Amino acid sequence: MREPRHIEPLPLGGEEIPYSKGLMARSLIATGMSAVRAYELARRLDSDLTETGTTAVDLERMHELAVEVLGDDEGARAMRRLLRYRELQLLELPIILLLGGATGTGKSTIATEIAYRLGISRVTSTDFVRQTMRAFFSREFMPSVHYSSFEAGQAVSGIGGEQVLTGFLDQTRNVLVGVGAAIDRALEEGWSMVLEGVHLVPGMLPASLERAVLVQCVLSIEDAESHSQHFWVRDVASDGVRRLDKYLEGFDDIRAIQEFIVSRARESSVAVIENDNIESAVADVMELVFAEVERVQGDGPD
Repeated sequence: MREPRHIEPLPLGGEEIPYSKGLMARSLIATGMSAVRAYELARRLDSDLTETGTTAVDLERMHELAVEVLGDDEGARAMRRLLRYRELQLLELPIILLLGGATGTGKSTIATEIAYRLGISRVTSTDFVRQTMRAFFSREFMPSVHYSSFEAGQAVSGIGGEQVLTGFLDQTRNVLVGVGAAIDRALEEGWSMVLEGVHLVPGMLPASLERAVLVQCVLSIEDAESHSQHFWVRDVASDGVRRLDKYLEGFDDIRAIQEFIVSRARESSVAVIENDNIESAVADVMELVFAEVERVQGDGPD
């Protein structure tokens, strides 16, 4: 049985369900708008309903108020995203979002936020797939999966950076077998899914899927210092479980893997999103989803 995404209809108000500033702001945030701007517009809509004595938001009037509150460009963009969000609610196909990127680029944070906004309850990682494979395949049989992605070079022969990438690619090929099985199951059951992980290397995955909307992108942090700061945050957040020293010692290898993944993304025409700001990165990923849904619906029957 197909599992629907849990996206609530636009909270425009009416006689049965009164307008709610909070619900409207939440819908606007889900489209990629900042929380501050979303609440500004939601409050203005509320005051306009009070002034005019009406109970439901008219989309044409909302467009006028969006321009008044946010300005011409931002207001028009906000309404365009809101209408695209409503189209997304009507989509019957499952969405498969593949979010790649090197270790420490914020994939799990972005994946969780995007899944919430899209109403998708299934979020998993390639690290989870790799951990499962470790339980079934011994170190002797499949050595590379028993290392971190940036340490997998220890499982193969080679020198320096070449060894790092050789090990990473060997591990990736093994993990993608499990990833493919997870995607196949999602398609079979009609699930939407967000899958994140370093192993989602562009060019090593299908470019499209039947019976689903496939969106793939890669997160990157260009500035090395900003990238390294993510590991300090992770160390604190995990109470030392994700050891800082391990990641800092392997930082050059992590950066080499990022350079490789980004290069493959550009060769494969897969979007690279700079994650120097979570709010902006989430908005960019949502924009990719909207654009792909629009394209798929445009290719459908008239």
